[in-house]
Amino acid sequence: MRILGIDPGSRITGYGIISHEGNHLVHIDNGAIHTDSRKEFPLRLKEIYRALTDVISDYHPDAVAIENIFFATNVQSALKLGQARGAAIVAGVNAGLQVFEYTALQVKQSVVGHGRASKDQVQKMLKVLLNLPEIAQEDASDALAVAVCHAHSSRLNAVRSSLTR
Repeated sequence: MRILGIDPGSRITGYGIISHEGNHLVHIDNGAIHTDSRKEFPLRLKEIYRALTDVISDYHPDAVAIENIFFATNVQSALKLGQARGAAIVAGVNAGLQVFEYTALQVKQSVVGHGRASKDQVQKMLKVLLNLPEIAQEDASDALAVAVCHAHSSRLNAVRSSLTR
């Protein structure tokens, strides 16, 4: 299963693509989509959507995993983050992919083993789990962590899905 993980942001949206093959996780690619904060916000959302559509087209993931909002410093930031998440979700849904959402706590527990792990701990564990030559850029690393969380949760999600049919 090929998974696209997304760490949404209105200025920087991270993405990470992994393959979950049996018990092995394989790093495929990661990066960050940078938007120009001087541009009108709708144009920045369009850029996030377009760039993620290109990533989906290039890598053909089987699923999208995205980090859920858990807090924001102010209402305006929360709204912008929510809109960036929306652009990312629509990119996945328009490609016919199922989108899964995970909290930061779930992601940290899945990658490190406890929900209060620091970003540094998550990045170091990802380097080991995915056999990365170096620690990925922060937003890309967060996206890879979401993808790993989905890989670890995919069997449970399949059981849940079959029970709700």
